Amino acid sequence: MKLVVFFVTACVSFHFHVFSMNPRLLLPAFALLCGVPFSSHAADEPPSASQAIDLTTGEWESVVNIDCSVLVPDYREPWNAGQPSGGSGTGFLIGKNRFLTNAHVVSNATKLVIRTTNDPQPHPARIVFVAHDCDLAIIEAEDGTAFEKLKPLTFGGIPKLNTELIAVGYPIGGDRISVTRGVVSRIDFRPFSHTQVDSHLAIQVDAAINPGNSGGPVLQNGKVVGVAFQGFNGRVAQNVGYIIPVPVIQRFLKDVSDGTYDHYVDIAITDFPIENSAQKKALKVGDDGVGVMVADVEPAGSVGNILKRGDVLLSMDGNPVLNNGLIRFEGELMDMNEVVERKFAGDKLKLAYQRDGKKEEIDVELKRFDPYVKLGSQYNQRPRFLVYAGLVFQPMDRDLMDAHQIHDAAANYLFDNYLTDKLYVERPEPVIMTSVLTDEVNTHLAIYAHSVVDEINGMKIKSLKDVKEALAKKDKNESFVVVKLLEKGRPLVLKRDLAEAAHPRIMQTYNITEDAYLGDE
Repeated sequence: MKLVVFFVTACVSFHFHVFSMNPRLLLPAFALLCGVPFSSHAADEPPSASQAIDLTTGEWESVVNIDCSVLVPDYREPWNAGQPSGGSGTGFLIGKNRFLTNAHVVSNATKLVIRTTNDPQPHPARIVFVAHDCDLAIIEAEDGTAFEKLKPLTFGGIPKLNTELIAVGYPIGGDRISVTRGVVSRIDFRPFSHTQVDSHLAIQVDAAINPGNSGGPVLQNGKVVGVAFQGFNGRVAQNVGYIIPVPVIQRFLKDVSDGTYDHYVDIAITDFPIENSAQKKALKVGDDGVGVMVADVEPAGSVGNILKRGDVLLSMDGNPVLNNGLIRFEGELMDMNEVVERKFAGDKLKLAYQRDGKKEEIDVELKRFDPYVKLGSQYNQRPRFLVYAGLVFQPMDRDLMDAHQIHDAAANYLFDNYLTDKLYVERPEPVIMTSVLTDEVNTHLAIYAHSVVDEINGMKIKSLKDVKEALAKKDKNESFVVVKLLEKGRPLVLKRDLAEAAHPRIMQTYNITEDAYLGDE
């Protein structure tokens, strides 16, 4: 598992900036998506970005501008609809009435409109599939008639280092299509900024990729070799942008070919290089450079009940794992996680590992590792909450922590060490009392805001649903509601009859129409 929290801006034009390498596998996925033309030879042809789309053919029409109206969730007052906003990005035709773009272009969308460069007429659109973990989405026009004569763009392979390409899109500052030129400067396993926790294969380019370029095609030899999606702020690095390469696009398209998106899978381990003789002797490994030490294993991961800390991972699907965590796969050295990146939920991964000098082999069924999702940004979902007598309870996640600017020591420890200390085992969904809506019944209780809820009426709180159940439960003393907060010496106590009498009054005062939203069933 590669969990990285980082700061890099994506290229959607907004009031705020949100910003597996086997192309042969694209063919079946594209065939299921309306017969998208595909070529696996682009990277083998003489690289020349100038061979890209010819303006006279009308194929520029296949690159569209996407205007998006969004509703940004309000985590401070989760009973409200949210804050309206808007932005724009780019997309391009990949099949009959199917346009590929970035997930962050259409996240939290309430209305989508697409336009072509030679047709100012807005065409309402809708989201078909969205994959936040790899920042890709497919949208379609509600009426695709206007796009029936357009030619879908074709896909190529992985561009080689120091070869030229062009980025096409609708960056901020104009309504007409824009083209910028650059070269491939790096191909690497990198963090994706949209969720702030996912990492995948990405291509670094020095072409200008600006807000609004998001979702636009990056072309070489007239074929798409990637989708523009993020770049560094100019104060951090100059002329550094990133594109999502064809293997990641291929995996997304293949995943949704059955009508649903099942997310990436993960073996959920961390590794430590085996580089010196003392390590090799202690772990009983040879001098052939094969084998990386398992540094940590997530209990809820795919190998949680198989591998242990101190095991030596030897190979994946028959490919030797080198002592630095790299693997030679399809003729290239890459991060060993790339082998898992090609897999889907339910697929098998053949692992060879060594424990106490004894070699073992096993087939592992891969699954998604859910706990890390709470540490990333969430989209297209309503914030969950519960209000009782002015006490507001919400499940912990990154958006909540950021919105409330929580500085409580226990809450921050829980969030920062949620994975490393395996805190999710005891508290799958930590609950925070985020605020106290002032009323005479809860006078002097505001100091408890931002605290982690440990128990209510003697019941351990492991999820928001537990809060609802615990508040309805009557402890030994039926006259009081007792809330114990993590690392707070004195519990929060309300007189039950006064709290229940005050609850409707507080709801009316603060214009709260429902006292709880626990999520869709």
